[in-house]
Amino acid sequence: MTDWVIWGNAGHALVLADVLEGQGDRIAAIVDRVRGTPTLRDVPLLVGAEELTAWRADVAGHLAGVAAIGGHRGRDRLAIHEVFRELSIAPRTLVSRDASVSGSAALGVGTQVLPGSVVAARASTGEACIINHRASVDHECVLGRGVHISPGATIAGLVRVHDFAWIGAGATVLPRISIGEGAVVGAGAVVTRDVPPGVTVVGVPAGRQVDPGSGSDQGGHPSRSKA
Repeated sequence: MTDWVIWGNAGHALVLADVLEGQGDRIAAIVDRVRGTPTLRDVPLLVGAEELTAWRADVAGHLAGVAAIGGHRGRDRLAIHEVFRELSIAPRTLVSRDASVSGSAALGVGTQVLPGSVVAARASTGEACIINHRASVDHECVLGRGVHISPGATIAGLVRVHDFAWIGAGATVLPRISIGEGAVVGAGAVVTRDVPPGVTVVGVPAGRQVDPGSGSDQGGHPSRSKA
């Protein structure tokens, strides 16, 4: 059994807790940027890195950590990993028992592969990626750091998704496409050509939009200067 710290007190924390508890692990604490109603009963809710630091000083032993922040927040997940490491909380890769990951695939530290999703032969991810429910990442795809593949999205073979990009729910990316750093693919879009960095594309076929948007706001940035 492993004791986990989850950073984020919204719905994604419930998803991760369900996976972790289903494999016999325990949630030791939840961290968020604001005080609120705890997502999980009987689990302490800590506000920011300061409270996490104080709590960790009183808790001995090995702890694993995971960032429950989805959407366009890959940079925040990486920053949370750094806070965890400073406190000897190990960011851990999390693969649901109901997911399928090829033995030849390579998952980066802190990547989450959630129920019903597939990671095919020789696919790879960077640190702090999310491959959400029923998403498919086909053969030889390369995901950079902090990428989020939303529920039901299909990434065909030999696709490259660069750092911090976000693929929306139900979207399809055709083979050999490149999705630029920080780009967003809207829900249900079908991507038939390369997407430049930092833009949003929507529609069938996907067309470029000017404003990439701010993404979801769950869990908050882990900066020590803010609660």
